[in-house]
Amino acid sequence: MILLDPMARPVIAHRGASGSCPENTLLAFRRGLEQGADGLELDVRLTADRVPVVIHDATVDRTTNGTGPVATFRLEDMQTLDAGQGERIPTLAEVLEAFPGVALIVEIKDRLAGVPVVEVVEAAGVGAEGGMAGRVVLGAFEHRTLLPCRAAGLPTWASRRETTIFWLSCKVGWPRPKGPYHGFAVPEHSNRLRVVDERFVKLAVEAGKPVHVWTVDDRRQAERLRSLGVSGIITNFPERMRALPS
Repeated sequence: MILLDPMARPVIAHRGASGSCPENTLLAFRRGLEQGADGLELDVRLTADRVPVVIHDATVDRTTNGTGPVATFRLEDMQTLDAGQGERIPTLAEVLEAFPGVALIVEIKDRLAGVPVVEVVEAAGVGAEGGMAGRVVLGAFEHRTLLPCRAAGLPTWASRRETTIFWLSCKVGWPRPKGPYHGFAVPEHSNRLRVVDERFVKLAVEAGKPVHVWTVDDRRQAERLRSLGVSGIITNFPERMRALPS
């Protein structure tokens, strides 16, 4: 699987081609792939009727013509909103169906969404040859959000807590932790701290865990990260990242 191979060098469209299209929409995902992305990154929250929908913020205010918390909308009401250029907020199930075979990073933003997300992914074909198990990696900041995903045997990124422990082990020379995660999806910097440096990447790759960095929109930054051994470049502008050196 391209997302779990430390030697692979995918370009991943952050919320689709969100630099030029309404983010987290089917249009943005199609455009990202047209621009050369090898995979897609998207965010998931729950509606009032517990349907996983693809939206980043806790409210619909910034990305649609509506107002209010995502969690207060039933799906049928949410899908009347304009998410930009006539696009709707898609469900996770719709994205999985619309892009068969495409590698997906699913970031779970709602701490209660772990189980519903697992149910949708499993319904889409986990365990079947070529099914979701081979192309979806789940992530979340909150550690406990990932527990049902791991219990179901689905690949996950390190949580924020797990990333912090690994980062500290790199800094102070502790033994590398053997967590149940499959890799890292992290920013290069977090506030004033540099998360991704040569040692972090080296130790992660030696442990068989690829490092994917968000959000990288400058090609020179992407080239520098690749020189460190970073696997995935997660970007709002996939077209800028074509033919990056490996």
